[in-house]
Amino acid sequence: MADPIPPGTTETRGDTHTVRFTVPLAHPVERVWLAVSTPGGLRGWLADAEMLEPHLGGPVTLRWLNSGTVATGTVTAWDVERIAEYTVDVHGRIRMHLEPGGAGDGTVLRFVNEFRGTDDRRLDSLAGWHDHFTYLADALAGRPADWSSWSRERWQELRDRYEARDFGAT
Repeated sequence: MADPIPPGTTETRGDTHTVRFTVPLAHPVERVWLAVSTPGGLRGWLADAEMLEPHLGGPVTLRWLNSGTVATGTVTAWDVERIAEYTVDVHGRIRMHLEPGGAGDGTVLRFVNEFRGTDDRRLDSLAGWHDHFTYLADALAGRPADWSSWSRERWQELRDRYEARDFGAT
């Protein structure tokens, strides 16, 4: 079965990496917005939002339920039903921009993650976000993540694919 999530891309300048994904989702913007901007929605595919004040400058604390990583920061952009951006200490700037598009009443999620780190961290991030967007598609289809069944092997498989792609392997 083909992977429903198109591969992400990266740009690197020095030790700053920008990861990008364009993810078509077969759900209306209003529904995707709830998944990327509310504690209940985020928990289904990304992290437990222990703190999230949904306005520019509001505090945010995200606990990744597959790894236990805790990231704290602020809401750095907020435009209802369009843009949710969180800048957090562990993962840098995480921007989700929604626009109508795709088949029927679908949505296109344009995602950007900007952070500093090694090339290994860049590959880890590509695999991690790809994995989370698979969870997002499942959550929107009524199957929120069961974090107890998270698979490091699936993540490693994705990471290996991104690493192979970087070196021209097929």
